Amino acid sequence: MSSSTKPKTTLPDKHDLEAMSLFRYELRKFLRVSEEISNVAGITSLQYQLLLHVRGFPERQWATVGELAERLQAAPNGTAALVSRCEAAGLVTRKTDKTDRRQVQVHLTAKGERCLLKLAAEHKTHYGSFGWVFNERQE
Repeated sequence: MSSSTKPKTTLPDKHDLEAMSLFRYELRKFLRVSEEISNVAGITSLQYQLLLHVRGFPERQWATVGELAERLQAAPNGTAALVSRCEAAGLVTRKTDKTDRRQVQVHLTAKGERCLLKLAAEHKTHYGSFGWVFNERQE
């Protein structure tokens, strides 16, 4: 790609920097609270995120390791290890796909579902600074 076809980068102004700073501040506050909520429940924030992504995957109740890796922005082998830790804790189970036996589905167990719903309810109250998360459904 030649330098003439690259989009021009404009320097941020004071308003941009303030908005970026506020976004990072609110994001960091949320992540800190999320870590605390998860740790009190006896799981890591990554385990909570995995449960959330399994159950929150669009149009179905399970996800593949590759899909979870994408959602977590993690390497597939690291995600597979996280799934194994969640499986050992009784939170998820692996099932071979009936139509493509190479594909492995990750499902929540009843324990994983209970854990997720409890933690998600606690997290939901902290999404307020991110008003766009629930759109019109915010209660």
